[in-house]
Amino acid sequence: MTAKKTIYIFGEVLFDHFPDGSRVLGGAPFNVAWHLQAFGQAPRLVSRIGRDPEGNEVRAAMEDWGLATGDLQTDPQRPTGRVAVSFAGGEPAYDIVADCAYDNIEPIAASACQLLYHGSLATRTASSAGALRQLRASEPEAIFVDVNLRTPWWQPAAIDQLLRGAHWVKLNSDELALLADSATSADPPADFLRRYDLRGLLVTHGARGAELLLATGERLQVAPAADKEVVDTVGAGDAFAAVMLMGLLNDWAMPVVLERAQQFAGALVGQRGATVTDPDFYREFSRQWHLTD
Repeated sequence: MTAKKTIYIFGEVLFDHFPDGSRVLGGAPFNVAWHLQAFGQAPRLVSRIGRDPEGNEVRAAMEDWGLATGDLQTDPQRPTGRVAVSFAGGEPAYDIVADCAYDNIEPIAASACQLLYHGSLATRTASSAGALRQLRASEPEAIFVDVNLRTPWWQPAAIDQLLRGAHWVKLNSDELALLADSATSADPPADFLRRYDLRGLLVTHGARGAELLLATGERLQVAPAADKEVVDTVGAGDAFAAVMLMGLLNDWAMPVVLERAQQFAGALVGQRGATVTDPDFYREFSRQWHLTD
């Protein structure tokens, strides 16, 4: 019997703290894992929490949702991840607190990895970067890198190393402009795809939708419906990425993947928060996409 292959999601889990004292659980890898679990994909989240009340909340939320916690580590000294959100002139600013538990992720023994998803924020320290290198060395069938450039927590050389060996990359148009040689390139996305020998490059454009470039030369585009109500755009990119991963796992045709990813992200921005705790929200998509009998 062939062993079932595993989906690993590596990176940060944290709470966004707002000036009014409220908190929201998230972190791009956590959000992606949450969505995949809701769609029955059984991902394994490799992250680290503190031995504190917020860490207990993370573990309890994962257990209630059915997410595996076997690779959720507990740090005896560092706190659970935190982002302090402030506002000046109506514009938000983010202080991604350093030396949190997810900055000290330890290596795990991984095998039969079908798909590895990770971002770039959790590699800001040598410890977590080393754990990711070991996970990548287990030779996943596909590596999906979700670029998230957060000043001052990234360096061009480090991002370049993450992109080398990746198969799929997601970034937004501003991040592409920072990483691509836009001044000398007539087609930065295509040159970026070739530079890193990718199978696919997903470039998101916010309210204007997204573009997917494939190694076959295809370029696919999708845009949100004009009549969609937008309540909260936080986590829209994570929702898009989760459905992209699901499409890769289930061998959907790429035009179908892109359409469904936009459909799901469009529904999520009509909700408050980056994840939804109502299973019925996901169940309707599962029915439409024939994920359930």
